[in-house]
Amino acid sequence: MYKKLFAAIILLVSILIVLGLTLSKNSIPPEQKEIRKVANFTLKDYDGKSSSLYDHKDSKAIVVVFIATQCPISNDYNGRMAEIYKKYKDKGVTFLGINSNKQEDVDEIKEHAEEHKLEFTILKDVNNKIADKLDASVTPEIYVLNSNFEVLYYGRIDDSRNESKVKSKDLENALNEILSGKKVSNTRTKAFGCTIKRVS
Repeated sequence: MYKKLFAAIILLVSILIVLGLTLSKNSIPPEQKEIRKVANFTLKDYDGKSSSLYDHKDSKAIVVVFIATQCPISNDYNGRMAEIYKKYKDKGVTFLGINSNKQEDVDEIKEHAEEHKLEFTILKDVNNKIADKLDASVTPEIYVLNSNFEVLYYGRIDDSRNESKVKSKDLENALNEILSGKKVSNTRTKAFGCTIKRVS
């Protein structure tokens, strides 16, 4: 009797653990604020050139991606970010990388971008002010905006850091729908990656 009861408890615990892992991977965290529209901001790139969000009001879509130089998960996406940029840059889509990690300086960001052929603009978010405004928490993390700077898609680039296991290209799906004049069918996914290292 006790053996059957113990076995039942073990089975129940296993089910709860699997269910918990599934929810944590696919659900949107309740503490994540819903950002409907992004206010203008101005940051400098790794060469010291200023760039403002509202400079890109003529874009069909603006992809804001929080990235890092030292995060292994973000680095797994370097090739994909470079390819997605090349695929959409001539279609009216602007890409803005933002580095908010306190320990990664502009020299490191520039060297990292050149090494991994990240040709889109990468801005340094000193004191993580923009990360705080958007409630960004990990790298990589994506916000896709329209020309009115409304958020049309938020979340991950795709569903696996292992490119060979990707089943859902969420960012590309959203961009394809936007460029086709369609409403984004999946507006939010759960971003995953390394925690942004903020100034305390």
